[in-house]
Amino acid sequence: MLEAFIAPKSVAVIGASRDPTKLGYGVLSNIIKSGFPGKIYPINPNADEILGLKCYPSILSVPDEVDLAVIVVPAPIVLNVAEECGKKGVKGLIVISAGFKEVGKEGLEREKSLVQIARNYGFRILGPNILGLIDTVIPLNASFAATMALPGSIAFMSQSGALCTSVLDMSLVEGIGFSRFVSLGNKADLNEVDFLELWEEDPNTRVIAAYLEGVTNGTRFLETARRVTRSKPIIAIKAGTTGAGAKAVSSHTGTLAGSEKAYEAAFKQTGIIRARSVQELFDLAVGFARQPILEKNAIAIVTNAGGPGIMAVDACERVGLQVATLSPETIAYLKENLPPAANVFNPVDVLGDALADRYALALEAVLKDPNVGGVIVILTPQVMTQVEETARAVGEIVSRYSKPVLGCFMGRATTEKGARILREYRIPNYEVPERAVAVFKAMWEYREWLEKPIPELPTFEFDADTIRKVIDQARKEGRLLLGDSEARLILEACGIKGPRTALARTPEEAVAIAEEIGYPVVMKIASPDIIHKTDIGGVKLNIQSPSEVRDTFDLLVYRATRYMPDATIWGCQVQQMVKGGKEVIVGMSRDPQFGPLVMFGLGGIYVEILKDVSFRIAPLSREEAEEMVNEVKTIQLLKGARGERPSDIKAVVDVILRVARLVTDFPEIVEMDINPLMVLEEGKGAMAVDMRITLSP
Repeated sequence: MLEAFIAPKSVAVIGASRDPTKLGYGVLSNIIKSGFPGKIYPINPNADEILGLKCYPSILSVPDEVDLAVIVVPAPIVLNVAEECGKKGVKGLIVISAGFKEVGKEGLEREKSLVQIARNYGFRILGPNILGLIDTVIPLNASFAATMALPGSIAFMSQSGALCTSVLDMSLVEGIGFSRFVSLGNKADLNEVDFLELWEEDPNTRVIAAYLEGVTNGTRFLETARRVTRSKPIIAIKAGTTGAGAKAVSSHTGTLAGSEKAYEAAFKQTGIIRARSVQELFDLAVGFARQPILEKNAIAIVTNAGGPGIMAVDACERVGLQVATLSPETIAYLKENLPPAANVFNPVDVLGDALADRYALALEAVLKDPNVGGVIVILTPQVMTQVEETARAVGEIVSRYSKPVLGCFMGRATTEKGARILREYRIPNYEVPERAVAVFKAMWEYREWLEKPIPELPTFEFDADTIRKVIDQARKEGRLLLGDSEARLILEACGIKGPRTALARTPEEAVAIAEEIGYPVVMKIASPDIIHKTDIGGVKLNIQSPSEVRDTFDLLVYRATRYMPDATIWGCQVQQMVKGGKEVIVGMSRDPQFGPLVMFGLGGIYVEILKDVSFRIAPLSREEAEEMVNEVKTIQLLKGARGERPSDIKAVVDVILRVARLVTDFPEIVEMDINPLMVLEEGKGAMAVDMRITLSP
């Protein structure tokens, strides 16, 4: 279906121009210069010939078939041109023209019409509002970029055309090559998922890199990315993570930026490696493209300078990489063959006067060591340093081994020639140790992802009829907020336990319930309109007697009517008081792009202050729920700190999984919190003490 974009036999440029200052001239010129092997048809009703090629008044007048059309005409004309392309049987359109949904309502309507034309005729659209498409495999440069990409094995897509041109310019200096290079723009039709699927089986692509401002279909993105990362790494930078950034994204390509937490969870659950800057994006992409993936978390460092070696060790420790312990045989060999002042442990310091032969000896020794998974070779330029010879010696040795090696030839003016030689041997070079360490960290995380079993979703027996009745009744009454008693019915139908509870409409009913439950009890104001009960003094603990129950009932109702006079008051919840246990929170908010975003963290009234929480997108496997629990900083409180007995973490995981299943099966639940979920001692379970649920309109 997308063959027109990766193997076109003919290309038309609609809006080709004789004026070198016009986009239509630049695009046509780029296609010719790129060495495109197929037929090229300039389309312009006011020209007979452009750049030595016969020009046609319209696409319909071209006598042969046209696989791909590049459109560079003003936005108001695009629809007519697209209609003609459909009649001609064109299979793919690259719409470079701007003036669509990124400019507002009129542009959005124009974009919708463009997509409808594509649907009517069965062709696909890349764009609009894009730089174009560059492909070094075909080859084809159907863009208005100033240069052609270098050939390589990185496939890159970006929602920002301007970023594409900057990346291209940078790549020429850094020697970074691409297989495919795509500007996505507004993604009216083709989007990031289409290209993930296209590149998944592409033998010319080893690594996929992406600049994303948003995703078009969160569910499809998750499914596709989870599958693709099993065969090749995806490295992505997500823009629009702040409030101001999200607003800028919307005005840039008309994209909904989505929740930062949702993207963080999505990347974790699909094995996507997240970069935080453009430099890191390409540091990682180049590392994966040129070197094998780390097999063992054990990094060796060979250096001619103590300070940078220590910096590399510190960087490894900060990110959770292990500094390799060299074998006794390796240490003995290095001690015998290096100068007495050299450090033969890791990092291996070959000293500032090391020539190429000493580097070669040390590097080969550590690469042979079975305790080593990967090596960083650090070189600082001294007066006697053989930069180029050392780079060549490193390249020759690395080519004989299957372990990843990263260069760190520090500096630039003196070491640039050495860095270029390393590139010839497909060894990436990073100017500071921290950048090389970041690549190894990403490699190790990717290795762990590859070794993870494919997630299996657990099954539970739910009372779906009860859940449906509660939701339907609330909607029938015109309410979106479910009160505590209603939410409790839903959780009980999911198999989530809570303390014994009943609703009292009068003080006397409250006394009768308390007598049946047994003292002490907890009392809470019962209202679908009062979510944060503690804020108005709507909760009282440790109530010990009938008289205290009566007084508390009157007090809670008084406070509720005083502070929220318009609230509907059902009465008071009388609840068994749970003794002991740790307070945690399990919640969910429905992200507009990815769906139900499940949260876990330290609970109670401090959750919004401490923000010690983790997120995942439902549905969840048991392993993903366990990861959520273990990610929070306060996990040691649950595992048992300072001699305390451990809490029932298995019960917490079970609640998370049941909530994930509930919000997956009932998409009308847009928000919910269980706060607190009281986690009892190991083996004694967990109890949902307070909860709220919000429905969609």
